Amino acid sequence: MTFPRRIPLKRGETVVFSWIVFKSRAHRDRVNAKVMKDKRLAGAMDPKSMPFDVKRMIYGGFTVLVDL
Repeated sequence: MTFPRRIPLKRGETVVFSWIVFKSRAHRDRVNAKVMKDKRLAGAMDPKSMPFDVKRMIYGGFTVLVDL
C-alpha cells in the first residue's frame, strides 16, 4: 500500500513526515535511552497528551541503499 493511502486523512488533518539519522543501531539505542530518562520530556511521553492519535502513527527502520 502506498504511503498516502496507508491512513486515510480526516477533514482538517495534515500528514507530517520526519526522520532521524543515527550513526548506528547502538547510537540509536543510547539516544533513545537518554530521551526516555529525560524528566523534561516526561509529560510529552504520555500517549493521552499527544496532539495526534498515536495508534495511527507509522514508523519503521530503513536500510540505506544510496548515500550521496
